[in-house]
Amino acid sequence: MQCPKCRGNMRTYERNGVHIEQCDNCRGIFLDYGELETLTRMESQYHAAPPPPPAPGPAWGAPHGGHYGGHHHRQRSWVGMLFST
Repeated sequence: MQCPKCRGNMRTYERNGVHIEQCDNCRGIFLDYGELETLTRMESQYHAAPPPPPAPGPAWGAPHGGHYGGHHHRQRSWVGMLFST
């Protein structure tokens, strides 16, 4: 498949049941019909879910791995969620 913008080669990725085509040349992302709505719904569900519980840290409260107290932040965008491994 060729990119409709620059005619580069397209690569297909599947993330959470959604097929995403990305150009190897211009890095453009192309979606099929209905996939944007699916991604929007998934993002809403992701942000509505409670954050995961913090991982247990050292009992004495010492810094661990550059984070104090085991606090972890969720990704803020569905784009990060789609392309994370």
